[in-house]
Amino acid sequence: MGKIVLGKTIGQWVEEFPIINDLMSYNPVFWINENLDSVENALPELSLTAEDIADAEKRLQRFSPLISGLFPETRDKGGLIESELVHVSDMKNSIQEVYKQSFQGELMLKCDNYLPVAGSIKARGGIYEVLKHAEDLAIKHGMINMDDDYSKLGSPAFRKFFGKFSLAVGSTGNLGLSIGIMGSALGFKVTVHMSADAKEWKKSLLRSRGVKVIEYSSDYSKAVEEGRRQSHQDSSSYFVDDEHSISLFLGYSVAAFRLKKQLDALGIKVDNSHPLYVYIPCGVGGAPGGICFGLKHVFGDNVHVFFAEPTHSPCMLLGLATGENDKLSVQDLEIDNITDADGLAVGRPSGFVGKMMEKLLSGIYTVEDNELYKLVALMKDKENIKIEPSATPGLLGPLRVNADMKNTTHIAWATGGLFVPEAMMQEFYSRGKKQLGGL
Repeated sequence: MGKIVLGKTIGQWVEEFPIINDLMSYNPVFWINENLDSVENALPELSLTAEDIADAEKRLQRFSPLISGLFPETRDKGGLIESELVHVSDMKNSIQEVYKQSFQGELMLKCDNYLPVAGSIKARGGIYEVLKHAEDLAIKHGMINMDDDYSKLGSPAFRKFFGKFSLAVGSTGNLGLSIGIMGSALGFKVTVHMSADAKEWKKSLLRSRGVKVIEYSSDYSKAVEEGRRQSHQDSSSYFVDDEHSISLFLGYSVAAFRLKKQLDALGIKVDNSHPLYVYIPCGVGGAPGGICFGLKHVFGDNVHVFFAEPTHSPCMLLGLATGENDKLSVQDLEIDNITDADGLAVGRPSGFVGKMMEKLLSGIYTVEDNELYKLVALMKDKENIKIEPSATPGLLGPLRVNADMKNTTHIAWATGGLFVPEAMMQEFYSRGKKQLGGL
């Protein structure tokens, strides 16, 4: 009879959802979300609101003096961890030339690949959750109130206090870096449970900060599950749960407020006749989901958000297309979840994020690993921007969506790259150049 998954054979799944056949064959696909609704209808149904995003933004403002003191690289932005938004017109021309397809509108890059402190998009949610937990502890123990100067949280007395507590997280790499770097800077004991696809240099960087790294031979979901189990056995330990965390989600969502300010400063309109298209790489879904949620609050129906996943790890697409969310993993349907895009190597999506995205997300497309290296090389050659393979899939969004308005602004969200060792970056670049045939 064959394998049974949630009461159906794989053949029955394919019959009900023909896109699964392409997913199982690792063919690149473009999925349009038929449940997309207007923000007027969709947002009031959700458990979180614009006030929650505003509250997260205020918390990050309170912590800015501390961040500025701990991380000098943030001082030029007053202790805010933020990235540039840049035009990449030479990259646009190269993409059109290499892929022999043109698209209308401006292409821009949101440079979270250069985000200070943790070097990736995970600095937004991961650092926010660590700060929120630190604030909760300090307030609970009568050590601060919200009107205080938060720079004092970096003092020896606070380091000693936070040293009584532990933080834990399961990660493919970048979330672990953000929790490890921020947690250890405050004095927390930090444990990062890392999946098999996590890169060795990320483990070494964490260990150099005094973080305990536990390695697993299995994938991301197992690292999260085991980390959660161990953390729950220790009453002084706090588990940052990438699959279910509201704090992570809200930390990411603040990016939308800041993006609005950047677009305004550049004189870029977003309205009915000047639509905004945003393309974000997706692993378990927390970072792209939080950003999408924020963007919908800021720009309403004038923003169209698409996620990009590897052909071998299309977990969010599978969850949303079938409506099963986290009940279904890619491995259930014999998709191997093996990809060079380590931050996106996730077999089971966040059920919480899936539900939040059901009526907000415009669609999802998948990209083959080989394309990622080409885009790394093109970005280096044309714009001199350092970007890791898992941060590149958003750049192909305009070709997939094929929006036909010349007043469109396309933003590809680059999610990581700053801390990648130079020798490894060179390897990515050389591989991309080879695939491009020396173009």
